[in-house]
Amino acid sequence: MEMPTSMRAAIVREPGGPEVLEIGTVPAPRPGPGQVLIRVEAAGVNAPDAMQRKGLYPPPPDASPLLGLEVAGEIVAVGGAPEGTEGAHALALGDRVCALTNGGGYAEFCAVPAGQCLPWPEGYDAVRAAALPETYFTVWSNLFEENVARAGSSLLVHGGTSGIGSTAIQLASRRGITVFATAGTAEKCATSVRLGATAAINYREEDFAARIAELTQKRGVDVILDMIGGRYLDPNLRSLATDGRLVIIALQGGAKAPDADLARIMTRRLHVTGTTLRPRPASFKARIAASLRREAWPLLERGEIAPLIHAALPFTEVAEAHSLLDSGSHAGKIVLRF
Repeated sequence: MEMPTSMRAAIVREPGGPEVLEIGTVPAPRPGPGQVLIRVEAAGVNAPDAMQRKGLYPPPPDASPLLGLEVAGEIVAVGGAPEGTEGAHALALGDRVCALTNGGGYAEFCAVPAGQCLPWPEGYDAVRAAALPETYFTVWSNLFEENVARAGSSLLVHGGTSGIGSTAIQLASRRGITVFATAGTAEKCATSVRLGATAAINYREEDFAARIAELTQKRGVDVILDMIGGRYLDPNLRSLATDGRLVIIALQGGAKAPDADLARIMTRRLHVTGTTLRPRPASFKARIAASLRREAWPLLERGEIAPLIHAALPFTEVAEAHSLLDSGSHAGKIVLRF
């Protein structure tokens, strides 16, 4: 097809609530060296998008200023010789792929490093494929790429029915890891168990640290995957076993934790780490993509795991999608359809 010069995209008028999102026309991107241009058929909606909309999560200098960290669609153009695409499979015009983007997913076209693309799992449509990249890349890179969570160990996942949480539960439980989860309603707790958690704790009704102590005979868990941050730091530390590891991947509960007992880190030899995926180099993301295709994609294609999708809304209803995201009432991913 002829390279597009303009496209429709979701635009943030100014930092604020969902109402600041509107559909406008912007210049279409062109694929650079090592990139492909994807005609977007669906795009995932994620918590970092809401943070960026509020002005709290600025994109890296070399990233698209548009929202959207994952897409699914058709490759319509290929850039020059690839750079930093270790592990990338061969891509060609017409291939249907899903991709972890560096931004720009809420648009009709998106330029993406080739190494961050993966084929749609067999039998998947665009909506299901678009629900995969951001959560699968995040979970895999934080729990499995460096063997942080191992078979025979135990894992606590906060937000069991979030995109990250539902993915972590499914992948970990199928790798021989005992998984516990937190969620905000009885229904979400039941969904977490259905996905593979041994037990789920309603954090609105129970002290999750006390409940973890009961469930583990006061031993604690080996790993915690945490998206809350600040106000969860102390109960997280109380929930870890000796030599346990707390992996912080978001700060939805704030960046400050004045009441945490840091002596526990020393006395129990705890490891506290934090990561953000978006600024990592293309070569790192390509390595994660290769691991996912080898380890996770066969499970998806056999139906042993699957994305949990709450709703798929038309692209023109992007403000409504963000309102739903902000409400916290959803269970699973929210996806935009083009």
